[in-house]
Amino acid sequence: MKAEIITIGDELLIGQVIDTNSTWIAQQLNDIGIQMHFKSTVSDNKFAILQALKDAENRSDIVILTGGLGPTKDDITKQTFCDYFKSKLIRNPNVENWIIDIFSKRNLPIIDANLMQADLPENCEVLWNRSGTAPGMWFESNQKIFASFPGVPFEMKTIFKEEFIPKLLLIKKLPTIIHRTIQTCSLGESFLAKKIEPLELTLPNHIKLAYLPAVGLVRLRFSAYGNNPDQLNEELNSIVKKLYDIIGEHIYAEGEQSLAETIGNLLNKNKRTIAVAESCSGGFLSHLITSIPGSSNYFKGGVIAYDNAIKISELAIPENVLKQHGAVSEACVLAMAQNIRNKFNTDYAIATSGIAGPGGGSIEKPVGTVWIAIASGVSAKAYSFNMGDNRERTILRTALMGLDLVRKELLKLA
Repeated sequence: MKAEIITIGDELLIGQVIDTNSTWIAQQLNDIGIQMHFKSTVSDNKFAILQALKDAENRSDIVILTGGLGPTKDDITKQTFCDYFKSKLIRNPNVENWIIDIFSKRNLPIIDANLMQADLPENCEVLWNRSGTAPGMWFESNQKIFASFPGVPFEMKTIFKEEFIPKLLLIKKLPTIIHRTIQTCSLGESFLAKKIEPLELTLPNHIKLAYLPAVGLVRLRFSAYGNNPDQLNEELNSIVKKLYDIIGEHIYAEGEQSLAETIGNLLNKNKRTIAVAESCSGGFLSHLITSIPGSSNYFKGGVIAYDNAIKISELAIPENVLKQHGAVSEACVLAMAQNIRNKFNTDYAIATSGIAGPGGGSIEKPVGTVWIAIASGVSAKAYSFNMGDNRERTILRTALMGLDLVRKELLKLA
């Protein structure tokens, strides 16, 4: 079955409000075996909504709309549905009593605008909203299903999970879709594709591979379609096993786990601690580490030594190292990593120093040149990279690469 989503609202079109509803709905539909086919956003305009409904009916089996169900004059979805499905608005007594009860319990006055939310198209089925006063609506026409929800996310989600999904599963036999996501790092999309091309060419027709790249990371999503979930899982297990054989060193997690979360789990598991000394990453590495709940178990702290004077005073970097080699050098980051580890008495330390740009580069050290060092009680090693000429991406790549380098060190403990 093919589904599409129509979001309604001028606030979405002008960027005043970000559409998070579509993403959430698409995930829920995927989980029950319905493929997302199309998505559109239209203004609070009767003719725009009518055209969107007409187009959707021609190409999709399930049409889901959000928005335009509030108590104000710009909420025109219900009346537009009446025009489209040749119906009229009638007061639903059950919904009216529900609204009265809600306002009475809150000791709030009941005004006509609120009661008008009980006016619904005569030929719709009510999808109850236990989180608000605007009910959802279910229509069927020409063997197509139309469902309309409030645009307020928590209300929409309540109706979708409690009313829409159970009703849909009662009347439709749906296929199985199983997604398996593999998280990779430290290898670009094209290089990754080249490495796993032999495996990709052997995938059966009912299993698809999607590459989902981001700065410094690539997600691989395998999607299996069929009617036998046990068989699909068995096939996916075999494929993922082969994938580990090919690119295992670049796989840091399965599912939606972040690289920082992976590092945290490894540090917790091995009862190890870490500190950071940052220059070019400007605290972003520390931010990623501390974004994980419970990071205080293993993260002891960090120093952002952006200026050379701070490197000297807070990290005890010898002046002759800075004069002879410069701040962006192997000697400097090694000293940074070793000294912050000693300063904070941790098992591991990460240090970063580089030229994020857009200025500051030279022939010997162009913009994007970054040094990262990892220090432990056993050894210290520094690595050189060119992260490109975009400042924002350089900072992000530097932080992620630092995490990945310490991940590889932690895996040696297993």
